[in-house]
Amino acid sequence: MSDFYIIPVIDVLNSMAVHAIKGERSRYKPLDSVLFDTHNPIKIIKSLKSMGFSKIYVADLDAILKKTPNFDLFKQFGSIPSVDIMLDPGIRKKDDIYKYFQFNFFKLIIGLETIKNLKTITKILKIVQKNSVLVSIDMFQEKIKAENKDLNNSDPREIVMKLEKLGISEIILLDLFRVGQKMGGVPELFKNINKKFEGNVYIGGGVRNLNDIKEYKKLGFSGILIGTALYDGSVKYKDLLV
Repeated sequence: MSDFYIIPVIDVLNSMAVHAIKGERSRYKPLDSVLFDTHNPIKIIKSLKSMGFSKIYVADLDAILKKTPNFDLFKQFGSIPSVDIMLDPGIRKKDDIYKYFQFNFFKLIIGLETIKNLKTITKILKIVQKNSVLVSIDMFQEKIKAENKDLNNSDPREIVMKLEKLGISEIILLDLFRVGQKMGGVPELFKNINKKFEGNVYIGGGVRNLNDIKEYKKLGFSGILIGTALYDGSVKYKDLLV
């Protein structure tokens, strides 16, 4: 599956990897997997690297929920060569960006769930190059999920078009309702956004099997974030790296 990125997801809560389901974070439990026997994010990243994955998405739920980033963990990421880390650290305001410069992440994720407002994204793009950030279109049942009351429950299609005008060239369509449920299929909303947005569109949540991934690739998406279906063996990692 060359030219289409398969990106394993690691959700970190209380500094350990957890299994995310439907965005119900109070119910998240330590991650169990057929691929490895550890909850340690560093060991998991090293295992995924040994399997051939070169890009890994990390959601720091401690930062997103409690505003307590796992800085000690981030320092250890730098000791793992040849792995590109895409980190969502719950960025809320422009100055939050400065906290992460020293770690040299491949991409910093700006999540709509936590960002103060869209003007904050404009300010961030004056500090960093647009190819170093990626905006996560955080949703719940196809409506924007955000702390900002003007963004919350808005139409993702409208927000994506606004982001494109701001200069954003890469987005993740992440519907928390689909996370961990292996619902399968490609939502019509995702297809619609992918057709209209000129940049790269990645998908997070809902992968059931290899056929789902092949369908996303066929439809011209740029890649997919995968967690549950990879970790429980529903999708064999060797099938993803051919």
